[in-house]
Amino acid sequence: MARNNLNVFSMIMGLGLAVAGTSAGAAADGDSLQQVVERGKNLFMTATFGGKGRHCNTCHKGGGTAMSELPNGKKFPSLSNAAAIFPRYDEKHHRVKTLPDQVQHCVRDALEGKPPAYDSAEMTELVSYLTSLSQGKRIEMNGKPK
Repeated sequence: MARNNLNVFSMIMGLGLAVAGTSAGAAADGDSLQQVVERGKNLFMTATFGGKGRHCNTCHKGGGTAMSELPNGKKFPSLSNAAAIFPRYDEKHHRVKTLPDQVQHCVRDALEGKPPAYDSAEMTELVSYLTSLSQGKRIEMNGKPK
């Protein structure tokens, strides 16, 4: 059993590195990390991804740094540790989800838009911005949002 868990962990880490390796090259050559993070923040605040006029900040207030509330009154935590808690196990779908998976889910289902591709500049920018929010946070894979 322990060997199987190690094999699964190795496979997950390999997939994560593959996604990181492809998306990292999507940013323009010569861009600083800060430039990529700033573009990600701009996307977070303004991009509708062809959806129904909503953007990430519609639900995730304060650029993702504040507790938020949906129109139906449901409250949810900030994204201040989002990058520190992924990958996460999705009990409902019985699979491991990465931060880019979660970005695609939110764009597709909440914004009703077309999610950025895993290897796109937009995904690199959004994930870089979300990761910047977790700067200094303790890594807790499969942890709880705070």
